[in-house]
Amino acid sequence: MRYFSELTNMAVLTEETGELARVIARRYGEQSWKAGDPRAADNGAQALGDEMADVLWVLLCLANQTGVDLEAELSKNIEKKTHRDRDRHHQNQKLK
Repeated sequence: MRYFSELTNMAVLTEETGELARVIARRYGEQSWKAGDPRAADNGAQALGDEMADVLWVLLCLANQTGVDLEAELSKNIEKKTHRDRDRHHQNQKLK
């Protein structure tokens, strides 16, 4: 499989992230759907998953083409956050 360049894929990832943000802003935020937008029918429920999958797809492509073992990196990251943030959020008054 041929990829776009890493720089192009980074731009595509940014674009896909913007599309996800648009759905979240309309589904959970103060923005409203434009008249005639087909995603408004289910308040963006289907679009939300689709846009998340688009973001994940491009991220996986970037990891593959740059030699990053994303599964291993995710495991290390979860382990790091588990230890570092074990009690951090329990003391956050904003979350109580």
